[in-house]
Amino acid sequence: MFVDRVTLYCKAGDGGNGCSSFRREAHVPRGGPDGGDGGRGGSVIIQADRNLGSLGNLVGHKHWNAERGAHGQGSLKTGKSGQDTVILVPPGTLVRDVEHGHLLKDLQLHGDSVTIAKGGYGGRGNKRFATAINQAPRECEQGAPGESRDVQLELKLIADVGLVGKPNAGKSTLLSRMSRATPEIADYPFTTKYPNLGLVQVSLDHEYVLADIPGLIEGAADGAGLGHEFLRHVERTRLLVHLIEPSPMDNSDPMGNYDQIRAELEQYNPRLARRPEILCVTKAELPDAETCAELLRETSGKDVHLISAATGHGLPELNRMVVERLAELEDDVSSFDESAVPAD
Repeated sequence: MFVDRVTLYCKAGDGGNGCSSFRREAHVPRGGPDGGDGGRGGSVIIQADRNLGSLGNLVGHKHWNAERGAHGQGSLKTGKSGQDTVILVPPGTLVRDVEHGHLLKDLQLHGDSVTIAKGGYGGRGNKRFATAINQAPRECEQGAPGESRDVQLELKLIADVGLVGKPNAGKSTLLSRMSRATPEIADYPFTTKYPNLGLVQVSLDHEYVLADIPGLIEGAADGAGLGHEFLRHVERTRLLVHLIEPSPMDNSDPMGNYDQIRAELEQYNPRLARRPEILCVTKAELPDAETCAELLRETSGKDVHLISAATGHGLPELNRMVVERLAELEDDVSSFDESAVPAD
């Protein structure tokens, strides 16, 4: 199950209480205080793990608690510290504070982590309060409570290349042909209901991650259909491959479909409209494909490539172009400005 947004309640462990104790042992007069400190409570940590592809592992587990620290004991025994609780999420997860709404951290790379709630400090035992004047203190400290926080996790897939286009443009078929991904494929629109990722191995030295973004419709930038749910995953891609169907099932104009998707990208986030793009006419085996490509070249002024996921036509050339364009782009995911992303 693909899940890209969840809200969690995180509670760190309380610190253990300090101990008030005195040494009592035969032949040791005035043994003095020997109460140990309490252990520190465990913290709640969110960490990125590349082995995960969605937040589905967190569904049904909304409350996360870390272990509390053990109390101190006599003979200067410090209580055991509580175990940290680590929540694993996929890279590309944004961690936001629910109460204040600010971004706590953008977990972009494998191993990135953020401490959501810190464990409470352990209380001091009565040994800590001994002085030259007060050699037999009886006071000790209670452990500090652990922090708690509600956080919202929002996943924005990080991929090198994103496939965009109208429904039924052939994005899922192309992904399955170029990688080992197995997205759902059918001969009707809106087959893809959530993004799919695939690793494309071009050669021993070149590979890239390809994302199949579900089809966009008119008004997607305003939330029509699942527009916002889909468009947010395009923001982390460095390069767009725009697929145009030459003979749409709804008899719409291919050139108009291209302009419509471009307008939706511009309206949702102007940075997306400036993202580098490779324009492809799919289903090259159809008789109208060449004519559609020529008209698109004239109206857009861009290079247009003919490809076919069914026959493999143009796919090696597309792979070569993608590798060349990625090599030209700066490899810096952090350059994407989250402040430019519209609030949901």
